Amino acid sequence: MAFLSPDSIWRRFDWPYFLPILGLATVSLIVLYSAGEQDPGLVIGQALRFGVAFLVFFLVAAIPPRLLSLLAPYFYVGVLLLLVLVPFVGTTGMGAQRWIVVGPLTLQPSELAKLVLPMTLAAFLSHQDYPPSPGVLISSLVLIALPTGLIMIQPDLGTSVLIAASGLVILFLAGTPWWFFASLGTLALAAMVPAWHMLHDYQRQRLLGFLNPEADPYGAGYHITQSKIAIGSGGLTGKGWLNGTQAQLDFLPERHTDFIFAVLSEEFGLIGGLVLLTLYLVLTLRGLVIAFRSREMYNRLVAAGISTMFFFYVVINIGMTSGLLPVVGVPLPLVSYGGSSLVALLAGLGLVMGISMRRGR
Repeated sequence: MAFLSPDSIWRRFDWPYFLPILGLATVSLIVLYSAGEQDPGLVIGQALRFGVAFLVFFLVAAIPPRLLSLLAPYFYVGVLLLLVLVPFVGTTGMGAQRWIVVGPLTLQPSELAKLVLPMTLAAFLSHQDYPPSPGVLISSLVLIALPTGLIMIQPDLGTSVLIAASGLVILFLAGTPWWFFASLGTLALAAMVPAWHMLHDYQRQRLLGFLNPEADPYGAGYHITQSKIAIGSGGLTGKGWLNGTQAQLDFLPERHTDFIFAVLSEEFGLIGGLVLLTLYLVLTLRGLVIAFRSREMYNRLVAAGISTMFFFYVVINIGMTSGLLPVVGVPLPLVSYGGSSLVALLAGLGLVMGISMRRGR
């Protein structure tokens, strides 16, 4: 469980894993300048957030994964307590109560849950027999359901779906039999009707807007319609940096957060979008290679779980901005403006980097 020396860190540093992260950070700052009305303050603020997030990345990478696996249950309980506190002391913004303000810091516990759940579930399953017994599967579902349910009532449908999906991916990687997922799928289909009535009005409007955005182009379908116009008008090579009409003329809402992919596609075209997707794909595949080369079960599960969850973020964000999936408020990883999400994501990627640097030790 030893910490690596600075010399070992330098020799074992996984550059093929780190360079795509650096590339995505560069893309983020370039596109944010355009999406943020060419405001230097917005870009400088995000650059400072990247600085903090990279410090967390290196800090987590330096900590032995085995020590993190021992601490995971305590992190899990701490995050659950924060999620329970949110309805009582949390601040409200954009119709949701998700943040806790502590002095100058604004904390979003659901972002921490994205990292802590894979760690906890991997630590739990790595001490069980293979494949997991029914009792272990039920205990795992409880571990997944607690943060998922608390985040859903904030309400934050997108994050709760992502957290549940990351937990199920780890269960799959741990050798869970197919009948278990078939049973869950059947239960999910049976719960769709009561779940529809439990959604908030704006969530129902988003789903209806996804199914038929042209029915209400200035209301529920506005985001999707404007985003599809931006992506389509970019063509092969785009209109050029700072020349996107949907972004610069203020047609596209939330363009520096959830819909930043539409800005990139309008100004850099299909080629720019493919470059971005290539960076995400290289990062994800490298993370999976690190996972499958790991000897310890915990390292294998947590590296594969975080890498897969990261790619889910990408698929859901690009799917919703291009009209292929409902709008659920998921930012584009490492590119959208924001602090809590950025720090949590780079902490997770730092954990995978730490596993890579200790391969064979």
